[in-house]
Amino acid sequence: MGSEADGIGPVVEDDAATFQLPDVEPTLSGVRLLPALSLPDGQLEFGWSGGCWRLRLPRPPVWRMEYRLQLRHRDGGLEEICDPGNARTAPGAFGDKSVLEFPDYRAPWWLDTEPVPGGHTDLLVPARALGRDIAVRIWAPHAVAADEPLPMLVAHDGPEYDRLAGLTRYAGALIGSGALPPHRVSLLAPGERNEEYSANPAYAHALAIHVLPALRDAVGVRGHMVGMGASLGALAMLHAQRHYPGRLRGLFLQSGSFFDRRLDPQERRFSRFARVTRFVADVRRRKTNSEPVPTVITCGAAEENLANNRQMTTILQQLGYPARFVEAPDAHNYVGWRDAFDPALTELLRSLWSRPS
Repeated sequence: MGSEADGIGPVVEDDAATFQLPDVEPTLSGVRLLPALSLPDGQLEFGWSGGCWRLRLPRPPVWRMEYRLQLRHRDGGLEEICDPGNARTAPGAFGDKSVLEFPDYRAPWWLDTEPVPGGHTDLLVPARALGRDIAVRIWAPHAVAADEPLPMLVAHDGPEYDRLAGLTRYAGALIGSGALPPHRVSLLAPGERNEEYSANPAYAHALAIHVLPALRDAVGVRGHMVGMGASLGALAMLHAQRHYPGRLRGLFLQSGSFFDRRLDPQERRFSRFARVTRFVADVRRRKTNSEPVPTVITCGAAEENLANNRQMTTILQQLGYPARFVEAPDAHNYVGWRDAFDPALTELLRSLWSRPS
């Protein structure tokens, strides 16, 4: 292996992709595809012939695919790398991944739309129950006065949503195009995600009793406040809304970690699996109190959370929520979540913010 790999990348067809990694000797004992989506193990091993490791993969139900390669060295060592023959990468919370795009993939239109200029205000909200402050960055269009009340979108994992999915760029572009009214976006920085976002009553209390009122006091809010999150962040937003009615009047939940003992046995090693599954079961059995609010749930067609997100949508509908499910042709990653913003989030916000508060 070595310089021969330069410029040798995946061959993409409408219905399949062929991955290839030159290794003339060969110097490796094996190569395995590490896709950032759910695929059968039997489809992931490369075969070697003619000086190259190759794998032909039938197309998963996605427009784009993030992946890394696992190299097995002859001394038994394992190494994970981005595909050296593929210059296209995507950032993620746990590092870059190589990206393959199928011919019908189109990036969101709003990425090519000039956003209205905006700025931010930083806020620290004390949360005694958590033993820390919650850091919030509030984005707003420059064209509005600092004290002018505006609708507000509140995002868990806000800094990551902004850096990896362009959340405030989306807001600026949609405001600039006239698709959404001027509004603010509050980006909530996470603490210990696995502990605090896992249906933790102390975190729900901090969000509902301290953070949301502090945001209203800091900048003023007009109309409905809407909460959003992805993965555990989606779970935590629903958990807070279920236990503290009236604080959030809409929910946008992406690939929520709505773990169920029957659907998600692979998650049993997660430290807070029991607490999460207990909350999900309580929602299903109507043991938590709340008022139904308009809710959109999105989930990738090629991720393990698909079944539990479909189930949660049905549960919320049975509880009277105007809830709908959007299946996105991607997996559990920020670009996939970004690509689902429009029209799903746009339509939710427009419907809520066009109503009188």
